[in-house]
Amino acid sequence: ACGADLAAHCINDVITTGADPLVLLDYVAANRIELEQVAELVEGAAEVCREAVVALVGGETAELPGIYKADELDFAGTCVGVVDRDRLLDGSSVTNGDVVVGFPSAGVHANGFSLVRRVLEDEDYEGDDLLAPTRCYLSQVKRLRERARAFAHVTGGGIEGNLARVLPSGLRVAIDWGAWERPPVFDWLARHVAEDELRDVFNLGIGFCAVLDDPGEDLVIGRIARA
Repeated sequence: ACGADLAAHCINDVITTGADPLVLLDYVAANRIELEQVAELVEGAAEVCREAVVALVGGETAELPGIYKADELDFAGTCVGVVDRDRLLDGSSVTNGDVVVGFPSAGVHANGFSLVRRVLEDEDYEGDDLLAPTRCYLSQVKRLRERARAFAHVTGGGIEGNLARVLPSGLRVAIDWGAWERPPVFDWLARHVAEDELRDVFNLGIGFCAVLDDPGEDLVIGRIARA
């Protein structure tokens, strides 16, 4: 799942600008390179790239015993996309009264695992949504980008924090936290983590957002208001 997480996460970041993702480069470094492990990681990334029609153009594999401890591995990626300057989505056209639509996550995705590991010390969790691969939202972006005013990939900072990055000065987002059903993993986390911290760290079931003037049939999770 880690390879798929990497590719989907990188692609999701790029498409928030309205860009078409073109290529992904990967980098693997470890104390000792295990070829089967690396192949599994790269194949996971390649599968996401094939579905998104993104070229996995290779990268670097480095064996660095003087830097990494035994069993440590660093897996990184860079995605490059292209968008016409006059079609770049930077949130500047977002206005008071716009709506926020949300697209479901598969679970925790690739963020917040320092906190997850801390909770696992107190209580085990066996649900599939803890390690479910990050979803790629390219199809949703392609469907909406002609009329979207902004996109946000929900990673560190949660829903509000990531939307705040694309809002013009003087505006804020008001989220309706009861508008969707959270995956079970967040109910498990809520037994150990305060709600405010959950909202600051996790996607809570919404992996990607779009800001629109008309939501159509998509799930409305909030509205833009004056700060």
